[in-house]
Amino acid sequence: MNLNRNDECWCGSKQKYKKCHIDFDKKVNSLQMKGFIVPSRDMIKNKEQIEGIKASAKINNSALDLIAERIKIGMNTEEINKIIHDYTISQGGIPAPLNFSGFPKSVCTSINEEICHGIPSEDIILKDGDIINVDVSTILNGYFSDASRMFMIGNVSEEDKRLVNVAKESLARGVAAVKPWGFIGDIGAAIKELTDENGYSVVRDFGGHGIGLEFHEDPFVSHIGEKGTGMILVPGMVFTIEPMINAGDYNLFVDEENDWTAITEDGSYSAQWEHTILVTENGVEIIAY
Repeated sequence: MNLNRNDECWCGSKQKYKKCHIDFDKKVNSLQMKGFIVPSRDMIKNKEQIEGIKASAKINNSALDLIAERIKIGMNTEEINKIIHDYTISQGGIPAPLNFSGFPKSVCTSINEEICHGIPSEDIILKDGDIINVDVSTILNGYFSDASRMFMIGNVSEEDKRLVNVAKESLARGVAAVKPWGFIGDIGAAIKELTDENGYSVVRDFGGHGIGLEFHEDPFVSHIGEKGTGMILVPGMVFTIEPMINAGDYNLFVDEENDWTAITEDGSYSAQWEHTILVTENGVEIIAY
């Protein structure tokens, strides 16, 4: 789309092109001409969209805070599902996982050797020493947000505490690697460097993803990237970073009974933390956590 300076900007801001994205486009086009991979326009969120995503994230963050207050030994994972579902609905939101591609619940609860997409059930009881990932995603007025946290139940072994903490630090390293006009490969490179140092592996079958107007958008965010490679990160991009770190090998299989839950092939434990982040002119803003 070729725009004149006084045309309305393509981003939907309703501002004139010359006051909005004209300089941005010149920079992006220059990089593309040099052979770099650049994001398409539909990956760039405008101010109104960013505010909508942030409002969704406010509910998402509070829902995870509720779980942090209430999670305990003896709780079944269906109780976690009910807390998330009821709270999200009470705030005017919609649980994004519910009925997404047939997923039957409002939240993912993945315990110990389960990597992701664990399905809540009254039959799954949290025990002393368990580690659990609670992955919450929210829709509010058509805007999506997504985040997950690990919870350590009761007396967790030092070995498993270390896994949880390294996984959390791997997310922090990935977020810190995000720079405006930097490379998407820098994220995975930072994550893999840390996990390699600690003798862990990074799951390769899943990664982060664009989010905001849909649950899963481009780009795919690999957690094993190579520094200085991949798509250029530009202000206005919104995506998740969500490394899944295994104590053993990175290989996995999907539970044949429910066709959802990913489990470590070698039975080792897995930990994951997830943020939704916004690339800004000066760095990065964590929206959902």
